Amino acid sequence: MSLNSIWSAVYTVKVILLIVVLCSSGCQSVTERELNHEEMDIDHWSYQGETSPEHWEAIENGADCGGKQQSPINIIDLNTVELELKSDLKMYYSSETHISRVMNNGHTVQFEFMRGDYILYDGDIYHLVQIHFHEHAEHLICGVVYPIEIHLVHINTSGKLTVLSILGMEGADSQIIELLEGFLPIAMGESKPIDVECDLNQMLPSDRTFYSYSGSLTTPPCTEGVNWVVFKNPIVLSLDEVQKLRSNMPINNYRYEQPLNGRVVHVNPA
Repeated sequence: MSLNSIWSAVYTVKVILLIVVLCSSGCQSVTERELNHEEMDIDHWSYQGETSPEHWEAIENGADCGGKQQSPINIIDLNTVELELKSDLKMYYSSETHISRVMNNGHTVQFEFMRGDYILYDGDIYHLVQIHFHEHAEHLICGVVYPIEIHLVHINTSGKLTVLSILGMEGADSQIIELLEGFLPIAMGESKPIDVECDLNQMLPSDRTFYSYSGSLTTPPCTEGVNWVVFKNPIVLSLDEVQKLRSNMPINNYRYEQPLNGRVVHVNPA
């Protein structure tokens, strides 16, 4: 099957499915609606007050927010299991990745991409859909909270997700973050078409060691069965870049740490 036909299948799945249970794997799939919250009332859930994360289970009927495999988590090295063999994660990001749109969905700033870029993970192809930001970070590493977390969201033809999580620490300017922030500010509910090339490889840490575990979306409907790839080492971006992202998002747009509930977190060598 060609990449074009694979992408067509991905798009069809995202448009026509509401919620699909994968009979072969027992994992749930998601739709573009769930990822982007475009059709949801953006005031239905939030990060503050009576609609904040501790209330999501009660206010989001039919969601998985009270499930046993939720994200984010606190990853403690002492409790992880190191894989003897190098992971089969491979990232195929072009140096000319096309950004198609930037939007502020009321919960985060999100950049969407044209077809083409993908990863191979556990023997399956996952196409890049969008990236978005949380401030501060949602995942903790040995209890350490980083000022920013970037989620690169990928989907396969069955609607299953693999999310790459990149943590950010403050330091020197980041060229790729500076490029993306050139399309800000953007008001809540606004979207802008973009036809600009970027190299997402510049966003990846130089040391590709990562943690992996099975979790969920970190926003409602908190769908479970999401493959999480959390890079162990952060990238560096400037304080000004962190503050610019913060000024375009809700205050503290992060979900608090969720129980591990017996799940195994693996360490995958670079």
